[in-house]
Amino acid sequence: QVQLVESGGGLVQAGDSLRLSCAASGRTVSSSSMGWFRQAPGKEREFVAAISWNGGGKNYADFVKGRFTISRDYAKNTHYLQMNSLKPEDTAVYYCAATDTWAIRTSIREFKYWGQGTQVTVSS
Repeated sequence: QVQLVESGGGLVQAGDSLRLSCAASGRTVSSSSMGWFRQAPGKEREFVAAISWNGGGKNYADFVKGRFTISRDYAKNTHYLQMNSLKPEDTAVYYCAATDTWAIRTSIREFKYWGQGTQVTVSS
């Protein structure tokens, strides 16, 4: 089993930056692809970014390309989402997730483990 805990959310102004962290415990996720999703009030959970097991592959939703960067630290069993140039429409609960495969994935159904989420609120 894998437990994921997000941190780093908060209230910021438009144009600010935040870095979300997702710490994994229970077992290593070094051979698993990881991802970030978000869910705004009244909307479905949507894909934000994903990274392959070795960090060599990354995939981003169009609405965050050029602003968000996903990365991972194997020594800390943690992955990150650096969010720059935040917009009010980025306001959502952000969830980290892990798969059981090395290949990069973007579909919600392909992620087996989920964190509890961290709130990101961007004011205009």
